[in-house]
Amino acid sequence: MNPITLEDIQQNETIKTYIVRADETLIALGYTEHAFAHVTKTAYEAYSLLLKLGYDERTAELARIAGYLHDIGNMVNRVDHAQSGALIAFQLLTGLGMPPQEIATIVTAIGHHDEATAAPVNPVAAALILADKCDVRRSRVRNRDVSSFDIHDRVNYSVVRSEMLFDHEKRTLTLLLEIDTEICAVMDYFEIFLSRMVLCRQAAEHLDITFKLNINGQSLL
Repeated sequence: MNPITLEDIQQNETIKTYIVRADETLIALGYTEHAFAHVTKTAYEAYSLLLKLGYDERTAELARIAGYLHDIGNMVNRVDHAQSGALIAFQLLTGLGMPPQEIATIVTAIGHHDEATAAPVNPVAAALILADKCDVRRSRVRNRDVSSFDIHDRVNYSVVRSEMLFDHEKRTLTLLLEIDTEICAVMDYFEIFLSRMVLCRQAAEHLDITFKLNINGQSLL
């Protein structure tokens, strides 16, 4: 049997349904976008980072699959969605015939991606944390009524440019943000994302690199 790839996962109708339903739950709760755009970007960034760091193609592919499936637990509840998502992924991947060693790596990464319980316990988990927490962008905001923005809407909507840059020579990963300070002050970003940035720094350390945050040309981490 050929190895399971992200393409296999993306073509699976059950998985498509679960991702849609998970995002519908978050729509009802007022969260930013967690649908195909977010999980696809997370998958790509996790995969790309591990390849740049010299990890083998299969390990990077497992990170890509973990990134695509990581928020599926929101279908159950936002609370503990990392753990419920890991269990759902376990059942899905077992049904697809993926080897237990690969399932274990993916499930562990998914189960450790949420800030409240996250930890970069293996390279795939570390790459997933970085890819997920660095996805800050205007297009994730669903609410277009600026007057009713909460702080999460305001922070995400203020981001007019977001890019993850890896410097091979310095072994640094920089989240480069350009923020419209007419919409959101830089301190507002830290108010809601400080724990995420600390987690990113821990994840980077696990991969033997340094995480940096640059907002409007200023290095803040």
